[in-house]
Amino acid sequence: MTLHADAVRVLEGWRAPGPEQERLREAFLSHLESHPGGTWRECAPGHITASTLVLDASRSRVLLTLHGKIKVWLQLGGHCEPGDATLAGAALREATEESGIDGLRPLPDPVQLDRHAVRCHPEGSWHLDVQYVALAPAGARYAISAESDDLRWFPLDALPEPTDDAVRRLAARAAALTS
Repeated sequence: MTLHADAVRVLEGWRAPGPEQERLREAFLSHLESHPGGTWRECAPGHITASTLVLDASRSRVLLTLHGKIKVWLQLGGHCEPGDATLAGAALREATEESGIDGLRPLPDPVQLDRHAVRCHPEGSWHLDVQYVALAPAGARYAISAESDDLRWFPLDALPEPTDDAVRRLAARAAALTS
């Protein structure tokens, strides 16, 4: 199965938690139907990305990265790569690379979708982000990657500034799922 086929499978099988998420799910599927290369960064109109909100073993703190380019606290994640066989695998790979934490345990299904403008191409582009949650092992120690200005644990109910509403919604959904 290709990554494109896996993305379609995941999105077709995912039950959106509300009308706005359902509209995004349908838009992501439409994009993939129109763009056979829609999982790759090279797809200028937009491309699927995969990210992970990492929770500590107590499920009370979240690991966020201060993104090196846009200077906002975000979940871990990014572009799919040719070696990625699944969206969940891409999300886990990105989270592991950007956190330095081995043994992350991902929840099986996406938690939410997010569409945001990016500058991957001179004419602009969109990230169609499929967002997962993973649990870190007890005592996990992180390591800041080259893509990040900082990396820190924050209480789920006290996210740092600057961040965005998508991260706040993702943290709220993660808290509800894991409680």
